[in-house]
Formats: sequence, C-alpha cells, structure tokens
Amino acid sequence: MHPRNRHRDGYDFVVFAERAPELARFVKAHPVAGLTIDFSDPVAVMTLNRALLRDYGVNHWDIPRGYLCPGVPGRADYVHTVADLLGSDHAGQVPIGASVRMLDIGTGANCVYPLVGHAEYGWSFVATDIDLTAITSARAILTGNQKFAAHIEIRSQAYGPSILFGVIDKKERFTASICNPPFHASAEAASAGTQRKVRNLGSGQRERFVLNFGGQSHELWCRGGEPAFIKRLIDESAQFPETCVWYTTLVSKSSTLPVIERALKTIPVCETRQFDLTQGQKKSRIVAWTFLAREERVARLDVD
Repeated sequence: MHPRNRHRDGYDFVVFAERAPELARFVKAHPVAGLTIDFSDPVAVMTLNRALLRDYGVNHWDIPRGYLCPGVPGRADYVHTVADLLGSDHAGQVPIGASVRMLDIGTGANCVYPLVGHAEYGWSFVATDIDLTAITSARAILTGNQKFAAHIEIRSQAYGPSILFGVIDKKERFTASICNPPFHASAEAASAGTQRKVRNLGSGQRERFVLNFGGQSHELWCRGGEPAFIKRLIDESAQFPETCVWYTTLVSKSSTLPVIERALKTIPVCETRQFDLTQGQKKSRIVAWTFLAREERVARLDVD
C-alpha cells in the first residue's frame, strides 16, 4: 500500500472497536492469529467500514442494501497516488486545500473517494453518478457530515451514455479526475465474478454476500466492460482538454492497457503516466493523461 495509507499495517480491531463500539460484537479470534471479523457478514463489513471512515472524521456513513460496499484502504491508495501525481507538477509538494478541485466520476452510493480526499488533503469535489438512489445516498452521507458537505457537490448524470457531457461545463476547471469504471462486460460476467470471490464460503454465507454486496448493474458492468468505458472516457476527455489538469482512471485488467494505449494515441495528449497498486493479492493500476504541457500544469496548480 501507499506509504501514507492509514491502513497499510492492517486492521487493528482493538483500536477500531474502541473508536466504534458497535464493531466490538463482530470481532473474533482469527483461525491463525490475531483478530478478524466474518467478511461474509454484510453487517460486519458495513460496521468495519464505518469504523475505518471514522478515522477520517466521517461520523455518519451508510449505503442502501445491494449497493457496493467498497474497500476503504484500496480507495485511499488511489487518492494518495493521485496526490503524488499532482505533487510531481508542484515541486514534489502535494497541493492541499479546497482550491484543489477534483472530479469523481461515478461516486456511487458510498462517496468514499471524496470523503477520503477531503479528509486527507482538504480537496473539494464534484462527484457524479447516473443512479438516483446512489445520488440520494451520497447526499444523505453529506447531510450527516456537514464539515464535508461544504466541500463536496453531488451531481446527477441524467444522460447515461455520456460520462462528461451534460454533467460538467467546458468552462469548469478541475485539478484531476478520479474514476473507478465498471469492470465487467455483461450481467452474466458480473455474476460469475462475484461467485468466484465467494466460492469458498458456505451456501448461506454465499447467498448473503451476493445479495448484499453484488452491487448494482451500473456499478459492475457496462456494454464492452472496462475497456469500452475507459475508451469512451478518453474520447470524451479530448472534448474537454482544459477542464482537468490530469484525467485518471483505475484499471483492473492488464488486458485493458493496450486498448488504453491505442485510444490515447488518437487524441492530442501531452503526457501519460501509469502507477501500479497492490493490496494483498489484488493488483491494479492507475492510468493518467493530460492535454496540458508541464508549464501550463504548474501555472494551474500555482493559481489553485
């Protein structure tokens, strides 16, 4: 994990249970050593997430049943990596404060990226989503956390086929975008992927996990899967070349990288970057691109 990730040394369930007493009833001895929770129990996982987010000053956090319950450490890694990317244009110093304006594409019902980004660096966010239930949930989280609410705006993307058009204006300016795209190409593929994750659980646990943490269709899959979504983002970003200093996206599949490389060659980018992320056995990467020369990027950050 990233050196600044608060969770890089694992979960201290004793500390978490003290910080969030409601977690204590889920903590139990690990079969090998130490303490753990039953990660097939959706209530336990939700409660752990609340405890983790409380470390960031988030006092209220909840999501509707059936929506993705994200891993906070992995999302924090993305935020810290983007912070380093911005720092590379800022004499190695990560720019902080609300004038650093971020765009979270597909924030979901959980709103975790904006919460972590503001808590760690004071950044402000515009967070978008196409799902009205997710929008309502994200806004409810902010209502329960007023110190975040003033710096995070939730917007509904009413035009589903578009990613940027219709939800941001070409005159708007953002320091960077963050995106965690749908992974699968079909509902069947998404279901199979979820089953693989829980194949070692008992039948009752499996049913409970899939029901509560399978995620909504738009969270898990889109036509063409991850490669098609990211290509569409790249194509649309070319119509907003000055809107973001850096566009970034999470890339889960290494097989998507050649698609991204080809797509980036078709538009006038000035620079691209790639960062590898590792969390346990899970490996992913972040791809970033910009239409601005370094001098322009430095000027934008200095102004911000």
